[in-house]
Amino acid sequence: MDLKTVLADARTIAIVGCSPRAFQTSHRIAQYLQEAGYRIVPVNPYHEEILGEPCYPELQAIPDDVALDIVNVFRRAEFTEGVVHDAAERAGQTGRTPVIWTQLGVHSPAAQEAAEAAGLPYVASRCIMVDHRMLIG
Repeated sequence: MDLKTVLADARTIAIVGCSPRAFQTSHRIAQYLQEAGYRIVPVNPYHEEILGEPCYPELQAIPDDVALDIVNVFRRAEFTEGVVHDAAERAGQTGRTPVIWTQLGVHSPAAQEAAEAAGLPYVASRCIMVDHRMLIG
């Protein structure tokens, strides 16, 4: 999979585990992506809005008309497989196949296997902001 193409073609990125606190990595990266022109969709069950965008408690709560291109995961590695299953279920409902992008330290082999079984492209343990800066500018 060509990461430059994935990032260039993407328009909407779900940020699973997005924090409202500016000092948190998930918040800073979501803000960077937003400023780079992407629509971000925060996913965090404890907040109604982050960075001026509606926040959803889970991927299934995001309206079906919101086409997710990337699901960027900021949850601990043991939760990543569940996020993949949620993304696969949503993909089955919407017909859109998002790329699962796991941040550094978030990758799990079980999640990658689940993504491959569901036909979801999987990016393991890479910082989307660093890759965007290097590949897109």
